[in-house]
Amino acid sequence: MSKTKLTINKNGSIKIEGDFEIVDQEGNVYGLQGRAALGLCRCGLSSNKPFCDGSHRNNFESDSKAFDLPPMKTK
Repeated sequence: MSKTKLTINKNGSIKIEGDFEIVDQEGNVYGLQGRAALGLCRCGLSSNKPFCDGSHRNNFESDSKAFDLPPMKTK
């Protein structure tokens, strides 16, 4: 099994690559037709949510930079 990688694209989608499955809130699996990489909508403008259809172009600005989260809280 390959490691799943998510890339937060500047002013765009979240690219997911690797071995993954996507399910809706009821646990139903999306038919990805064998895709090993695709874009997930991050702007909310796609008419094909949760997948990116390019609607963000010239309408969405977000430049995410990697950072370390604080340590997980333990009881």
